[in-house]
Amino acid sequence: MSGTDGADALYERLTAFVGRSAASAGTGKDPVNLPMIRHWCEAMGDTHPAYEGPDAVAPPTMLQAWTMGGLSGHTARSSAYEELFALLDGAGYTSVVATDCEQEYLRPLRPGDEIGFDTVIESVSERKTTKLGTGHFVTTRTDVRAGGELAGTHRFRILKYAPAARPVEKTTPRRPRPVVNRDNAGFWEGVAGHRLLIQRCVDCAEPRFPWLPGCNACGSREWDTVEASGEGTVYSYVVMHHPSFPAFDPPYAVGLIELAEGVRMISNVVGVPYDKVRIGMPVRLEFLRVDEDLELPVFRAGDAGEED
Repeated sequence: MSGTDGADALYERLTAFVGRSAASAGTGKDPVNLPMIRHWCEAMGDTHPAYEGPDAVAPPTMLQAWTMGGLSGHTARSSAYEELFALLDGAGYTSVVATDCEQEYLRPLRPGDEIGFDTVIESVSERKTTKLGTGHFVTTRTDVRAGGELAGTHRFRILKYAPAARPVEKTTPRRPRPVVNRDNAGFWEGVAGHRLLIQRCVDCAEPRFPWLPGCNACGSREWDTVEASGEGTVYSYVVMHHPSFPAFDPPYAVGLIELAEGVRMISNVVGVPYDKVRIGMPVRLEFLRVDEDLELPVFRAGDAGEED
């Protein structure tokens, strides 16, 4: 059997799983609740008033959170999904990466709602070759219900692939490039001019970072920018030891910096040893050239005039 015939035979076996249940009559481990909504909003920096108070609703993007099984998993999962993965593993597609998700919201979820869900294997793609390697995209669709009523749909897509052979690195590795799109291009233009720009809602004057197409406080799509003074403090931080990545030299400190303008951003803390970074430490913005065409905003602790 040729390689092409083998691939066709495998794909035929894979498509036999389409439409089969991956989880049936699943139930959320907890009803929709205010503490989880509060934790989510604090982590996301979302201060919309609809998510608090006696008439609170859950942020729509929490849809998947109410169906998660945690480390112990869900007993509602069927064998079809495991069988599909075993078939892909046996064919050499042993690695997995999540690629994207799509959500559709049909009704708001409110504290006290009991969550039920069913998950189906919606599609398996033909064999695809990506930069990561060759494999198949697998999409599942989860229908989420509240009190038996369909509240939303969550589609989750992963790639099961055989890792591509990596070429031997002969040059100094470069840092990953930031993703620049129409929503954040203005921010990166500001960085190129050594300006840290923060979005500000024209209607309610709420500052926001990172850049978004609409205000998370009032929903307005009208905005302008203010230039950050560069003053800030370390709100929280982690020290990266492992895993190591090309172009990075661990250990190093990554901080969540609270700017004087009231927003927070993630960046490196420089100017002091990684083990001397502390919460509440004052820092000041500077721009670090990491290679010939990339400069990044970082935050220096202590005297801005000191050398590392």
